[in-house]
Amino acid sequence: MFKQLQKVGKAFMLPIAILPAAGLLLGIGGALSNPNTVKAYPGLDNAILQGIFGVMSAAGATVFTNLALLLSIGLCIGLAKRDKGTAALAGIVGYLVMTATIKAMLDIFKPGAEPVDTGVVGALVIGATAVWLHNRYRNIELPAVLGFFGGSRFVPIVTAFAAIFVGMFFFLAWPPIQQVMVSAGMAIAGLGPVGTFFYGFFLRLSGAVGLHHMIYPMFWFTSLGGTELVNGVSVDGAQKIFFAQLADPNHVGMFTEGTRYFAGRFATMMFGLPGACLAMWHCIPKGRRAKYTGLFLSVALTSFITGITEPIEFMFLFVAPLLYVFHALLDGASFFIADILNISIGNTFSGGVIDFMLFGVLQGNDRTNWLLVLPIGVVWFALYYFSFRFAIKRFRIGTPGHLEDTIARDAEPDVPEGAALVPAVVGGRTGESAVQMEAARVLEALGGAANLEEVDACITRLRVSVKDPAKVDKTALRRLGATDVFEVQGGVQAVYGGKAILYKNAINESLGLDD
Repeated sequence: MFKQLQKVGKAFMLPIAILPAAGLLLGIGGALSNPNTVKAYPGLDNAILQGIFGVMSAAGATVFTNLALLLSIGLCIGLAKRDKGTAALAGIVGYLVMTATIKAMLDIFKPGAEPVDTGVVGALVIGATAVWLHNRYRNIELPAVLGFFGGSRFVPIVTAFAAIFVGMFFFLAWPPIQQVMVSAGMAIAGLGPVGTFFYGFFLRLSGAVGLHHMIYPMFWFTSLGGTELVNGVSVDGAQKIFFAQLADPNHVGMFTEGTRYFAGRFATMMFGLPGACLAMWHCIPKGRRAKYTGLFLSVALTSFITGITEPIEFMFLFVAPLLYVFHALLDGASFFIADILNISIGNTFSGGVIDFMLFGVLQGNDRTNWLLVLPIGVVWFALYYFSFRFAIKRFRIGTPGHLEDTIARDAEPDVPEGAALVPAVVGGRTGESAVQMEAARVLEALGGAANLEEVDACITRLRVSVKDPAKVDKTALRRLGATDVFEVQGGVQAVYGGKAILYKNAINESLGLDD
C-alpha cells in the first residue's frame, strides 16, 4: 500500500508542477480585481490594470477549476506501464463521462438540486479505473470484424462505459457526504473558539480531496458566519460583514467576529507551510539539494504570497496521510489562537501576504491586531519545520528528493553522499548519438531486450524490471558510468544521475516502446 501511495504521489507531481504558476496568477489577479478590494482601494480602479488582473485571475482559475481532470490525467500517465498517451486519453474520456453522467442523473431524478462535485476523490477513482483498464486491455485482440477497435483503441471505449457506472455510484453516494458536511458546519457555528478550531481543522482536512469549497461559503456568505448590524443594515456572512464594516465610514474599533473565519489562515499559509518546505528541503542530502531548490522555493513563495497551498500539500499528502492530518490539526489550532487573541484580519481570496497587507497591515493594528500574527508566525514556522523534519526522517517519508537518497545510503553505506549527482559520460562523448550508443551498452548489460519487462527512471536512477536478475551485469553497468547498482524485488536500479532519464528514453525508443 505504501509503495502504491508513493506511485500515486509521484504521478500527481506532473500536473502539480503547473500549480505554483497558476496560483500566483490567480492569487494576485483575483485579490486585486475583487470588487471589494477595488472599492477599498480606489487607486486600483483603472481599466487597464483591472483588465490585466482579470486576465491573470481567469488564466490561473481555469487550472484550479479543472484540477481534478488534470490529476486524473496525471495519474494515468504516471501509472500506465506502456503507451501513456492512450492512458491519458482514457483518463480524460473517463472523467468527462463520469461528470456528465452525474449531471444527467441529477437533471432526471433531482432537477434543481445542488451540483455534485466529487473533487480529487472523483479524480482518483476514475483515474485508477482508467489506468487499470489500460494496463489490462491495451493489447486485447478482438474478433476480425471488430479488429479496428482492438489494442489500445479499446481502452478509451471501455473506460467510457466504466465511467458511466462510476458516475452512477457517485450520484448515489456523494449527496449524503455533502449533507454530513453541511450539518457539521451548522454544529460548528455555535461553539465559539472551539468551533473556530473545528472550522479550520475540517476546512484543511476537506482540502485534501478538494471539498473545502463546500465548507467555507456557508460561513462566508450565510448567517452561519454571523449576523451584524452595519450602518443600520443587517448583514449575514463573515466576509459580507467584514467588507460592509470596511466600507462603513462610521465604523470604529476592531472588525467583528466574522473575521474569525479568516484570521487563522495567515500563520499557516505565510509561515507554517513555508517552514514545512524548508524541512523537506533539508531532508535531502546536501549534494542533491540544488536540484530541488527551485521546486521548494516556488511552492513556498506561492503559499506565502497568495495562500495557495495545494502544491506543498500534495508533496506529502499521498505518501504520509497522517502527516496531513497533523497539518490540519495545526491549522485548526491557528484558527483557535487567532480567535481567542481577537486577530481580526479579513480576506478576499486566501491567507497570503497580499490579503495580509491589504486587510491587516493597511487597516491599522487598532482595527485588526495584525502585529500578533508575526510572533505567532515565527512559532508556527518553527513548529512546522521541526515536526515535519522529525517525521520525514523518523518514518522515512518519501517527500521529493528524500527517500531515494536514504534508501541508497542505507543499502550501500560506502556510496558517498551526493555521488548520485555524478553524470555518466562514456569516452567523453556528448550529444544524442553518444547517448544512444551508451544506452545500447546499458541495455546489453541489463541482459538484452528479452530480459526487460519495464524501463523507467526517476531523477537520478534508471529503474528496470527484469525477468531474470542473474542476467544483469552489474560490473558492466558500473563501467558504463553508474555510481552504483542496487538489486530490488523484480529488478535493478542503476544510479546514473541526470542521464538516467536519457537512457530510459533511448532504451524505450530503441525497443519501440511508447513512454
